[in-house]
Amino acid sequence: MASFFSRLFGRSSSDPAPEAASGSTESYGDCLIRATPMKEGSQYRLSGVIEKDVGGQKLSRSFIRADMFSSTDEASSAALRKAHQIIDENGLSLFSDGAASRQV
Repeated sequence: MASFFSRLFGRSSSDPAPEAASGSTESYGDCLIRATPMKEGSQYRLSGVIEKDVGGQKLSRSFIRADMFSSTDEASSAALRKAHQIIDENGLSLFSDGAASRQV
């Protein structure tokens, strides 16, 4: 019975995780930026990955923001702008810890 009400009101223990849509890729300085908008319902959440090769090792920094957009194109262009801002604000310290990947 509880399962019936859960489905009726939109709650389910088997709800799929938000899926990342394929987005734009852009080079900025010595970094590679990949926009990865996440589909949530009928909208897309701003997210992306910043990658850089340091000493032969690929380091990546992922970011997810609360901003929601109605299309993947809008979310992708906003993710690229946000990645530019993250790179400009953090400078060399963005990859200075040497961690293979982490959230920023």
